[in-house]
Amino acid sequence: MRPERRCRAAIAALAVATLAGLSACSPAYVVRAAYEEARILSSREPIVDVLARPDGDPDQAEKLRLVLMLREFAARLGLAVGGSYRTVAPIGPDQTIYVLSAAPQFALEPYTWWFPIVGRMPYKGFFSEEDARAAARTLGEEGYDTMVLPVAAFSTLGWFDDPLLTNLLKHDDVSLADVVLHELAHQTYYAPGHAAFNESFASFVGARGAIEFFSQLDGDEAPRTQLARARWHDELLYSAFLGGLMERLREAYARGIDLDQREALFREEQSAFATLPWRTDDFRGLSTVRLNNALLLHQWVYHDDLAAFESTCEEQGGDLARCLGAVIERVRDAPEPYAALR
Repeated sequence: MRPERRCRAAIAALAVATLAGLSACSPAYVVRAAYEEARILSSREPIVDVLARPDGDPDQAEKLRLVLMLREFAARLGLAVGGSYRTVAPIGPDQTIYVLSAAPQFALEPYTWWFPIVGRMPYKGFFSEEDARAAARTLGEEGYDTMVLPVAAFSTLGWFDDPLLTNLLKHDDVSLADVVLHELAHQTYYAPGHAAFNESFASFVGARGAIEFFSQLDGDEAPRTQLARARWHDELLYSAFLGGLMERLREAYARGIDLDQREALFREEQSAFATLPWRTDDFRGLSTVRLNNALLLHQWVYHDDLAAFESTCEEQGGDLARCLGAVIERVRDAPEPYAALR
């Protein structure tokens, strides 16, 4: 499990809510969020200007050129690219974003926060790890499972032209492509109040888009293409495992179990998880990490029934652009996006 890839867009609600006035949040939270967003946007620099520097870092330059190619590729897919990822913005150590998730100990029901425009969200972003963990402690004292993770990227859902954050340049090429396409998917379609659908759709776009992108760029059998395929295989496997685990947990909670029994169930599930035919190490961490409902629900937000998107793609003959159009057409304005998709 790679937390930095699993939290890619979690701050979208915070960014958009800031723009909408954040009537549901404290004044201090609003001011800090607006200040940090302004810092990021004011520090943007055109990628072409960075590439024109004779003393630039060659490895970084390769990734920046890759991002510009990804913009063109995304536009061909029909994604709403706009002016996003034409610029790059530095992220300092004091600008890391942390996401808090929470859930009751014996129910798979995420604790939610309400924001204007985007509706209820199963996570909240913080610009301070101390603040995030303080909020987690408060919820823990109230009997909730909690989880705090750093965020690698975010989307303002098209309100601004999002820059590429410099922390993403540390990722490998396939991860970078996945993240950029994931965030552009949010700009293209976003269903308020349906976090799991939005994030899982974006996960699908990022992973399948990376396969298509590197297949066109390098060839079907090239290393980057094969890595992208292996990661999508594991994403689908992970989604299927989580779906089964969630059902087994719901049954256990319905019949009534205590914390010791829950821990025993988690250990049993982790043992089974470790035996699955993984092709990468992306998710192996789930077999050793301390599980709780907040962590599992957070993971599920990004992997809710990924097979439904893959099935739609197969119906469209594997044409990704047609697939994305079909998904959006089916779910647009639907009260329950997954029901409409299926």
